[in-house]
Amino acid sequence: MAEAPKSYGDFESDEGYPFLAISKEDKIKFASQPFDSKKNCWIPDEEDGFVAAEVKSTSGEQVTVVTSKGNEITCKKEETQEMNPPKFTKTEDMANLTFLNEASVLNNLKERYFSMMIYTYSGLFCVVINPYKRLPIYTESVIKSYIGKRRNEMPPHLFAVADEAYRNMVQDRENQSMLITGESGAGKTENTKKVISYFAIVGATQQAAEKKEGQKGGTLEEQIVQTNPVLEAFGNAKTVRNNNSSRFGKFIRVHFSGSGKLAGDIEHYLLEKSRVVRQAPGERCYHIFYQIMSGFDSGLRAKLQLTNELSYYHFQSQGELTIEGVDDKEEMKLTQEAFDIMGFEDLEVQNMYKNVAGIMHMGEMKFKQRQREEQAEVDTEDDAKRASANFGIDHEAFLKALTKPRVRVGNEWVNKGQNLEQVNWAVSGLAKAIYSRMFRWLINRCNKTLDQRAIERKMWIGVLDIAGFEIFDLNSFEQLWINFVNEKLQQFFNHHMFVLEQEEYKREGIAWTFIDFGLDLQACIDLIEKPLGVISMLDEECIVPKASDMTFVQKLQDQHLGKHPNMQKPKPPKGKQAEAHFAIIHYAGTVRYNANNFLEKNKDPLNDSAVSILKSAQNNQLLLDIFEDYVTQEEAAELAKSGQSSGKKKGKSSSFLTVSMIYRESLNNLMSMLYQTHPHFIRCIIPNEKKASGVIDSALVLNQLTCNGVLEGIRICRKGFPNRMLYPDFKHRYAILAADESKVPDEKAASKGITDRLCREDSLKDEDFKLGNTKVFFKAGVLARLEDLRDEKLGIILTAFQTRIRWYLAQKDVKRRIQQRAGLLILQRNIRSWCTLRNWDWFKLYGKVRPLLKMGKEQEELDSLQVKIKELEESLAKEEGNRKELEVQVAKLVEEKNAIFLNLEKEKAALQESEEKANKLQSLKNDLDRQLGDLQDRLGELEDRNADLQRVRKKGEQEIEGLKKNVQDLELSLRKAESEKQSREHNLRSLQDEMAQQDENIAKLNKEKKHQEEMNRKLMEDLQAEEEKVNHVNKLKQKLEQQLDDLEDSVEREKRAKQELEKSKRKTEGELKVAQENIEELNKQKHDLEENLKRKETELHQVSARLEDEQSLVGKLQRQIKELQARISELEEELEAERQSRQKADRSRSELQRELEELSERLDDAGGATAAQIEVNKKREAELAKLRRDLEENNLNHETQLNALRKKHKRCGC
Repeated sequence: MAEAPKSYGDFESDEGYPFLAISKEDKIKFASQPFDSKKNCWIPDEEDGFVAAEVKSTSGEQVTVVTSKGNEITCKKEETQEMNPPKFTKTEDMANLTFLNEASVLNNLKERYFSMMIYTYSGLFCVVINPYKRLPIYTESVIKSYIGKRRNEMPPHLFAVADEAYRNMVQDRENQSMLITGESGAGKTENTKKVISYFAIVGATQQAAEKKEGQKGGTLEEQIVQTNPVLEAFGNAKTVRNNNSSRFGKFIRVHFSGSGKLAGDIEHYLLEKSRVVRQAPGERCYHIFYQIMSGFDSGLRAKLQLTNELSYYHFQSQGELTIEGVDDKEEMKLTQEAFDIMGFEDLEVQNMYKNVAGIMHMGEMKFKQRQREEQAEVDTEDDAKRASANFGIDHEAFLKALTKPRVRVGNEWVNKGQNLEQVNWAVSGLAKAIYSRMFRWLINRCNKTLDQRAIERKMWIGVLDIAGFEIFDLNSFEQLWINFVNEKLQQFFNHHMFVLEQEEYKREGIAWTFIDFGLDLQACIDLIEKPLGVISMLDEECIVPKASDMTFVQKLQDQHLGKHPNMQKPKPPKGKQAEAHFAIIHYAGTVRYNANNFLEKNKDPLNDSAVSILKSAQNNQLLLDIFEDYVTQEEAAELAKSGQSSGKKKGKSSSFLTVSMIYRESLNNLMSMLYQTHPHFIRCIIPNEKKASGVIDSALVLNQLTCNGVLEGIRICRKGFPNRMLYPDFKHRYAILAADESKVPDEKAASKGITDRLCREDSLKDEDFKLGNTKVFFKAGVLARLEDLRDEKLGIILTAFQTRIRWYLAQKDVKRRIQQRAGLLILQRNIRSWCTLRNWDWFKLYGKVRPLLKMGKEQEELDSLQVKIKELEESLAKEEGNRKELEVQVAKLVEEKNAIFLNLEKEKAALQESEEKANKLQSLKNDLDRQLGDLQDRLGELEDRNADLQRVRKKGEQEIEGLKKNVQDLELSLRKAESEKQSREHNLRSLQDEMAQQDENIAKLNKEKKHQEEMNRKLMEDLQAEEEKVNHVNKLKQKLEQQLDDLEDSVEREKRAKQELEKSKRKTEGELKVAQENIEELNKQKHDLEENLKRKETELHQVSARLEDEQSLVGKLQRQIKELQARISELEEELEAERQSRQKADRSRSELQRELEELSERLDDAGGATAAQIEVNKKREAELAKLRRDLEENNLNHETQLNALRKKHKRCGC
């Protein structure tokens, strides 16, 4: 086991102490600084967030202040925030601050960060700010100093939180969890590694496990630590903010046995799969791609056929290729060493490298679009051959699967052509699937190494390293899920904080209306995860035919916009912000989401044919293992045909599993585990975007404090009673405010008397405090008021005390001077008397005789004293004996008292431990009761739904029987329709002949039109000479205008007839579309019924398969019948409309011919009317051309529809 912990005195001499704790000299310096709580305050500042200011004057709600920068500002009172006294400067726990506000929290963090004290407590939180440099606070000596120490005994540190978790696990026999969250680059992964290292040291075994010579692997402690290089190589990447950013969340559980031995396992969440094929500028793909290309193993690249430069491979070269200060070659060496320590086989590692190289080659596979065809084809096969060689598959079969995948049509399998975009999507999706499944396999393989089956697992500590809340310029599907996870984690924290507060108030007997702050976030969580929520509607859109991202957004807005408090219409973008389609109000702020590619990312489709090829790989067992649980459509059909079940939870083909479904299941499992643990919270903060040490970007830090829930925790504290004092401490400190009441010996009664007097004096209100069994609880800011009252009282008392002291000193000085004067007078009188008597003989004789008079009496006094000494010695001896007897008795009594006191302390500790366990068991019981109730409700719903499905299934079987009969009747109708179709084809041919005749007539009319145009030009030249005929022309003009109106009415009637024809056609097409959607809806319901029946009654598998085939056949026949009937009726209507239009065209043509003849005759007499006639002719010409085009379009439509009908009849005949 680890060595004994060091004393605090030794710790003060450690080189890491200045970066963890404040020196005593600094504490004294801070406490002695001048401060006026009524004048000193904080005001908002754009650059620094908040700046210190001093109130100069106040006018109503306005206040004028002078800032620390020297600026004089007038602002509203509500904009200012209280400042804490200087004694709280660089305080270790911000929950102890008198004033809990944003400005005080930010200032405290800044002051500590400037001194490189990066760890600070905030109630239940431990806040850590990335120092961007190495500090000597993780050394072995620091670890030893924190082992076995309570949190309040040592300065804030990650190790203090870790040790508290370990002690809680050992003492309370309860699983623990540590939640480490923050933005990318804040230091989550580094802190996770330090925590794991700490547990490895604390739980280290007495001796390392013995290793056989040449055997791979290390001790379990080494293996737990070495999981980090392996996971970082495959799961970390460079981002704009962080050179080693974890692109996945992980929950590492460290298991402990009764003897302290270790085991471990890892679960991962939300791997960023899109990074495999796409990176933003300034970022990189996962480290392993660049480590393989670093040249660490000269023969590895040749073996993987990676002969080109790194920039050649598109999937990995869209951003940066190197990281400043990072040697990929050295990192590859560390990764390989970690594989060896973890006990990976060489073949396993080689297969991982092969799959990575295969993905790189897939990014260079080239395809092209065929001319005038919806079909892509292979451009070059070189990279496809290299990728297939690494995967161990046939490249031709692989390319065919990508360009012409096999799909099911009815009961047959056919090859479907793919266009270029679809093929590229399929390649990207396959690359992402291979990498994500390989990463999952890697996690399971690490768990296999860390799984110590010989060790009895009793308790564990889980460490959660997951991305924090994200608000970017472009927020997509990934941000929605990350923010939803953080919403759930914040609710978990709020609920946990509420439970602890509830337990404290309950123990103290405080009457308080409990508020479960976890419910504050329930509305947002329901909006996202409940039925008809964002995720539910997204999953539904993924199975709706012809659905798109915009239809999803429209349905989402129709369902929630203006109805749900957390759904908003997004504001227009500002600056670099992308377009947003909807906005959600989270606890950390309003996030604008862009819904582009939501459906595609949620479906995450795979090319089944390509997966089938991968599942047949040779010499690549890893590829077979990662796709073992994926069932293709062909495999599912074979299983259904043979009446078997795979017995596993398969891929999307067996039950259409979306990415959201998988994420939701993982999240529910994680939250279930967390609710069964005692949590500890660590919030990581990134200080600035420049990665500069010692620099604070106030706006950035404030935003993270909001996103990390630190300010949310402060909000919760304000609602309760965050400040509390024991009765003896309260009486001792504030007795000065109520001297008479504080004289009561009972501490609680004295404290109650002090608070009652303060209430009577209006210094306190009843709602500002609560009296518990052992403590006084105060609202936020109340202690500051008490301190001000105490300072005022001390000022009055000290002033009076100083007055009394000055009076006393003055009186003492006066008395001293009076005594000095009296003494001087006596001395003067005696000296004068001595001067008079010194020469007198009798006085000289008196001086010599007086000493002799006392000699006789001295002997008598000496004898009496000797007698007294003997008596005293005898009494002393007796007293000594009595004292020794009493000392023996006292020693016995002290021993008895100590024994009784120890027993009493043990009983108190046992009682307190029992009470705590009882409270925890009660809370756990309440949680379990709630979960049981939810499960019972869900079970009831499932039973009701099962009964409904049974009724629907029976009804469906009855409908199928009826539909079979209808099918037979419809077949007869089809044969009749075929004969009618042939007759109508004959009619159509005759119509086409008539149309040809009309074309000839139109040609003749065109010639006549040209002749008329020539005549019109001549008439225009003679127009000026015909002025005397104006009156006659005007009359003729009126007559021609009347004729023109008649012609326009005729054209309008023809237009209306055509519109009626178009309307009828659209109506028929709409009915056909509705019928198709109804059939698709029925197919969807059939699919849901089949899935639920499979889950509930395994004995109905064969019936469900038969039902599926019959329903698909019926649906197909129904669709064909409805289409034929609709088409027949449509053709009838079109033929009738054509007849009518032809008759109208004949009538209009004859009328036009008559009118042309009349006009040609009149033009000889009336040349002045030519202008109007030219316009009429142009209109007629346009009408004739339009009629001709309509006829041509109708002919083409008839031909295409007839061809389609012929094909459908042929298929029906087959």
